[in-house]
Amino acid sequence: MKHHFGDLLDREGDYWTIVPNADRYAHQIDAVPAGSPEIVVATIGARDAAWRNIFTFPNLEELTLHEPSPEQWVAIAELSHLKRLRLTHARPKNLDFLPALANLEELVLEYVSGFSDLAPLRSLARLRSLHLENLRRVHDFGGLAGIESLRYLSIQGTLDWKQPVDDFEFIRGLPNLEFLELWQFACKAPFPAALPLVGLKKLKRLKLTWNMLPTEEYALLEVGLPGVAGARWGPYTQFPYSGNEQWFEFTGKGAGRAKCGLASSDRKCADFTQKYELLKQQAAKVLAAERR
Repeated sequence: MKHHFGDLLDREGDYWTIVPNADRYAHQIDAVPAGSPEIVVATIGARDAAWRNIFTFPNLEELTLHEPSPEQWVAIAELSHLKRLRLTHARPKNLDFLPALANLEELVLEYVSGFSDLAPLRSLARLRSLHLENLRRVHDFGGLAGIESLRYLSIQGTLDWKQPVDDFEFIRGLPNLEFLELWQFACKAPFPAALPLVGLKKLKRLKLTWNMLPTEEYALLEVGLPGVAGARWGPYTQFPYSGNEQWFEFTGKGAGRAKCGLASSDRKCADFTQKYELLKQQAAKVLAAERR
């Protein structure tokens, strides 16, 4: 799937100052003289002959590496003053060049493959916001555990490929997380896989569609995160399709749907509502046992 260049970052709050994706080309450095003090944001790629000028800009804070060469992503380790970095369409074998960027606060990795270990990110002691999109060889996110500065985390696949996530145990190592988004992912861990999310004491907002996890996981999150925005789905969501058709989408992966306005749909909704309430009661028992 070709990169969309859309801005998938949730910009509410103070989590992101990095420029939107669509604006990356406005900051290419081809015509910028070396040493220019006006340059705060820059974009480079493998086709940029003058890319080494980035090392001469005294006020550079933000860099996008779009389709970079291996030489370029290794060389940015010299830019220890960088605060914001976007890496897209690249295949580094590892992320060992990242720990040198000690002042990094915002990091976006989009359509990046070649590595499987996220542990180098633990060295980024000031990292506040992290967006991970379409990381083809990553399935174990345990390398993120221990980034205590992290307040925003987004893990996304794409419409044609779901990002595999082994489990959510790494969440326990992110005690200051305030915003969590999970979209187009696949997690096969057994219930209660979502239990680590309930332990996020500072979580303010959860972005999670109603069809990514089994129904019992949504019931668990709804019971366990009562004050968190976005953590209340209910047994079904009314969803518009083509034309004037309205459907009830039952909460949970593969939970089914029912067309609005039919007597049979009313019965299905009532039955699923009862099932969902029973799952919430089960979730309350699981949470009580966890807190003992």
